[in-house]
Amino acid sequence: MTESDNACADESVTAPLSEPVQAVLDALNTLRFGAIQLTVHEGKLVQVDITERKRFSN
Repeated sequence: MTESDNACADESVTAPLSEPVQAVLDALNTLRFGAIQLTVHEGKLVQVDITERKRFSN
């Protein structure tokens, strides 16, 4: 690996995430029970649906 290869690798680690990817990560971090459905059009994520379930003890 050359120095320029390392620079490219470092940029990918520190680059901000796209809005759709951040939405999926936020859903995963906050969802306790439920489902996350991703809608893709022409290879691009266009919609994130979150179905949350509330569970109550008897």
